[in-house]
Order: sequence, then C-alpha cells, then structure tokens
Amino acid sequence: MGDRLTEMRVFVRVARLGSFAAAARELRLSTSAASRRVSELERALGARLIQRTTRQLKLTEEGAAYLERSERILEEIDELESTLADRRVAPRGRLRVAAGVSFGQEQILPLLPAFLARYPDLVVELELSDRFVDLVAEGIDVAIRIGRLADSSLVARRLATSRSVLCASPAYLRRAGDPATPAELSQHPCVVDRNAPRAWTLVGADGSHQVMPEGPLHVNSAHAVRDAVLAGIGIGLVPLFVAGANLADGSLAPVLPSFKLGAVGVHAVYPHTRQLSPKVRHWVDHLAESFGDPPGWERGRTSDASG
Repeated sequence: MGDRLTEMRVFVRVARLGSFAAAARELRLSTSAASRRVSELERALGARLIQRTTRQLKLTEEGAAYLERSERILEEIDELESTLADRRVAPRGRLRVAAGVSFGQEQILPLLPAFLARYPDLVVELELSDRFVDLVAEGIDVAIRIGRLADSSLVARRLATSRSVLCASPAYLRRAGDPATPAELSQHPCVVDRNAPRAWTLVGADGSHQVMPEGPLHVNSAHAVRDAVLAGIGIGLVPLFVAGANLADGSLAPVLPSFKLGAVGVHAVYPHTRQLSPKVRHWVDHLAESFGDPPGWERGRTSDASG
C-alpha cells in the first residue's frame, strides 16, 4: 500500500503540473523515476492514465476519474496524519472563546481550571455576551451556541442537549397554588425572559399548548429568571443548565412536570479550515468529554473536569 500511495502522489503531481520533469523536481525524484512510478501504477490498475506525446501529456478518461478520487484520498490521509500529529502536540498561544452569559458562567467557567492546568502554555480569552458574535470579523476561534443554528459557512459540532423547565419556589407554590393545566398559568405571575421565545410551548398527552406568559418582571438572562423565581416572584421557564442544581436540592420545584418543553442542541461552532488548529480541537474535545451524555445539568449539577 505504501508504494501505491507513492505512485498515486506522483501521478497527481504529474497530472496537475502537466510534466514529468516538473513533478520530479517538486518530489525530489529523477524524471525517469517519476515516469516509472506512473507506469507501475498504470500496470497495477490495468488502465492507461496518461497519453504521452513528445509535446504534451493528456489524461485519459480513466486518468481524469482516477485523479479526482486520488486527490480526495490523499487529502483525507494528509488530514488524518495532521490530526494525529496535533494530538501529540500541546496547544499554545491564545484561544478566544465566545459563549452566552448564563451558559458561560454556569457551564464553561467551571471547566477552565482543569483545561488550563493541562495546557499551561495556552491563554484563554472568554467573551461572555448574549449578542450574536461574528466569529470571523471579531477573531473568535470557537463559540458555543444553543438552539437552532442558522445556515452558515461555520463548522458545528453538537456537544449536548439543553432542555428548559417551568419552575417556582416551594414557598410560592404553597402560597399561590400549583397549576394543574397550561391554561391555569394565566392565573399566575410569570417571570419573562426577553432573550427567549415569547411564547411557551408545552406538549402533553392531549397535544401542544401555547402559553403567552405575563407578569410583573421581564429580564434579559436565564440567571435573572432563576433568581427571581427563587425569590418567590412567580413561575419562570429556566434552562436546566442554570436551574438543574436548584431542582436537585429542592430550592426550586417543577411546575406542570408531565408536560414537555422542546429540547435544543448545544453546539461548538468555528470557522471552516482544512486543518483544525490543535487549540480549538483540544478545547472542543474537552467540552464534549466534560459535559457527558446526558450532560451534567440533566443530572442536577454543573459541569466539572471529569464530565
């Protein structure tokens, strides 16, 4: 196989450069050695790949088809070898990461101590913002995005699933009562997150229900919703990556638990390059391993280094 790959590489360069002599110079071979490699490849394949004349080289129909497939195979082999080499090299330099404020504080920051201890030559710049970040224009290496992804030229790797839960403080439910149906939510003050879809969609055994929450407090972060609900203001829709630990310790109680709310993906997105940089690769792998499946917030805890 090693000889076949060498013959394939020689053929590709001869085809692209249109000359045995030029390909030989590039590959540091003699012209006769380059010609011999291509002849051996043709003999092994049982097909003529190049028509040779005194003036020019021309690919045959079989040669054109073989060239296209050969280039893809060689690119995959080169990328695989680069990937394996990258994994043996500790990343260094500056890694710029963007994430939403609540997710970053709850799930990204706890992962950084172990990551930085493992790669001491790396500096992480963490940009926490709920605005849409243009990775290319702002020089961001990788961003964490939750929800449906817009079509773009970015590469996306799914890391985990995010679900939200309707919840309230036990004290509030003792005082105001526990709603039994989605329609009864209109009788309760709700905390509204302006960064989330305006309507709440609850799916139960009897179908889907759309609820338009109303209440005395509108905020712009999942953290603020959780804190307001903990304070007993009313009922809120909070992502489990923020409220999971509170539900586990009983400081928050689920509301309408038999109804399901939609799940969305948590993705790492980064600009497309033929060869992913080691720092981005190691960081995205670290996130995937640490979140786990199901992720820690589904089990009532924040992320840690062990996942």
